[in-house]
Amino acid sequence: MGLQILKETFEAGEYERFSQRLTESLDVLRSLLERPGFGVGPRTIGAELEMFLVDAAGYPLPVNRQVLGQTMDPRVTVEIDRFNLEVNLRYGPLAGRPFSAMRSEFESALAEVRRAAATQGARVAVMGILPTLREADLGSAALTGLARYRALSAAIRRRRHESLKVLIGGEDSLTLEWDDVTLEGANTSLQYHLRVDPADFARTYNACQLATAPVLAVSANSPFLLGRRLWDETRVALFRQAVDDRGEAQTEAPRSGRVTFGHGWAREGALELFAESVALYPPFLPVLGMEAPLECLARGGLPRLDELRLHQGTVWSWNRAIYDPSEGGHVRIEMRALPAGPTVLDMLANGALLLGLTLGLSGEVESLLPGLPFACARGNFLRAAREGLDAMLLWPERNAPSPRPVPAAALVERLLPLARAGLVDAGVDAGEADGLLSIIQARLRAECTGARWQRKMLARLEAHMPRPDALGALLERYMAHAASGRPVHEWPVD
Repeated sequence: MGLQILKETFEAGEYERFSQRLTESLDVLRSLLERPGFGVGPRTIGAELEMFLVDAAGYPLPVNRQVLGQTMDPRVTVEIDRFNLEVNLRYGPLAGRPFSAMRSEFESALAEVRRAAATQGARVAVMGILPTLREADLGSAALTGLARYRALSAAIRRRRHESLKVLIGGEDSLTLEWDDVTLEGANTSLQYHLRVDPADFARTYNACQLATAPVLAVSANSPFLLGRRLWDETRVALFRQAVDDRGEAQTEAPRSGRVTFGHGWAREGALELFAESVALYPPFLPVLGMEAPLECLARGGLPRLDELRLHQGTVWSWNRAIYDPSEGGHVRIEMRALPAGPTVLDMLANGALLLGLTLGLSGEVESLLPGLPFACARGNFLRAAREGLDAMLLWPERNAPSPRPVPAAALVERLLPLARAGLVDAGVDAGEADGLLSIIQARLRAECTGARWQRKMLARLEAHMPRPDALGALLERYMAHAASGRPVHEWPVD
């Protein structure tokens, strides 16, 4: 979030000053984006990967700060629950062999986390939702003991005035009441970042929004929560509800949830997305930085916009605009929808598909969007999360009728050449692009995503053991196969 959070409660005046600073920051950002050459430069990519710490029996082990204390690797940090960690990979150029570099980063970071975790009797599980997670593993005692997480939890409770109600359907269903944000730690994700020139931001962002649903359908890896069989990507349903600050009492103009697919196609660029966050969502953490952005701008400097970046960090759009003052200042898209796991190769293939399709679609997106109302794109995202490869997605066509329903698997197959073109045109080595996209194609032909593998394995195991035991056995098999490095479509169901 940028600024350091040192306290958990705030006075009314602090919220007022913070809101004023946000308004000033939008004016400053507008001026920066209008500077000739601002943010223009080679495309770069980066990634963040969240993970679980588990004990010898496969249950969550709440020792993230102890594990962090055992490593000096700056890429490693804690996350919201005490059994979560995150690694932040170094940014690098998109051109060349970026995924080979990222593979080395993933593998070295995970090796270091595993080494540090072993000193605390912990193992590392990389998957969207841990199948062995129990209600007893969550709750206030599970919250990582840092002021920013306690402040975030307190802010949501204060705004809701009531318990959180979670309702998720599926083969089973889950109904739950909760009092804090620790349910959010049940989710772990893989987030890709793509630097975008400001002039290209709107069309690239819209292309990313369009691409997300089919990529999510073929990448799903989160079918279980608290012993229930739910969505293929249950993270999407859970995250929206886990940090919902609205409560039951809605006014005549209901507020938007803070986890959102968005409110419409981008029209102008990054600024409108930041302005939307400021207009629609009240501040959670009104902490002022030392810098006055208007004064910094007047001196010809590059403002950090700490408050705007902090606020944007409390609005969890599935594809989010990011302002970064480093490297002369730039904007990028944070792609937040993908789950963690199953393997490094799977995660790289998912990223290659999402990044390539975003870039490939960006050149034609303006002609496609009139054929797809934004509500249909949002519906695609939810269907892909709920049904995975079984989803029927609406896709824009140049000729009427548009949009038309297409099975997710057939749509991904159809879009693979466009994803390849997007990568190669951006300078990615053709052999590297082909190798990763071939994993997606093989996954389609095997009809096996991480979510499908988990569902089949649970059905096989549950035929001769109780579900809690079957979920534990599933996790052990998952971790063993993941350690082999083979992509999930090659895993046996035995």
